[in-house]
Amino acid sequence: MRKFEAVVEAVLRTEHVQSFVTSKVDGLEVDLGGIPGDRHYGLLRPADVRQKFYKRGTMIANRRQLSLLSVEECAQVAAALGIAEIRPEWLGANVLLRGYPELTQLPPGARLLFESGAGIINEGENEPCTGPGRVIAEAVGDPSLTQRFVKAAWRKRGIVASIELPGQLRAGDKVTVMVP
Repeated sequence: MRKFEAVVEAVLRTEHVQSFVTSKVDGLEVDLGGIPGDRHYGLLRPADVRQKFYKRGTMIANRRQLSLLSVEECAQVAAALGIAEIRPEWLGANVLLRGYPELTQLPPGARLLFESGAGIINEGENEPCTGPGRVIAEAVGDPSLTQRFVKAAWRKRGIVASIELPGQLRAGDKVTVMVP
């Protein structure tokens, strides 16, 4: 098992369940369902287009409780799009990390252990789609970014994760990344 260190740059949550756009907060208390009140909260969720092997709507384990991004990958995507920045809020992030620039390449099953004792499991890449592309396009005022985002963010969109051990996630905290 290899270990790496990173730092929580920001923690975020949705204000409205209908929107995936998040807002920065000082800290988050997470439980085995994720972030209480968040759009992706729960132990179960309905299967969607990502699980073609199950009938759409079938209740399955929720492996998308959290969305994590890296500062470094956000900067790479912004540069590829020719814009000044990609804000984690625009992508629906819950945790923004600094110091682990290859976050999207982290293998499924890797653990992230937070200073508070909270632990999460990487469930895989959060594949880019046009939803965040639309938010970026509107924020920047360039409609072409809706489609261009998908290609620019491929293999740089961050990860989705599930909670293994409840606890507190706070900006400024250290994170140990455990790579199998």
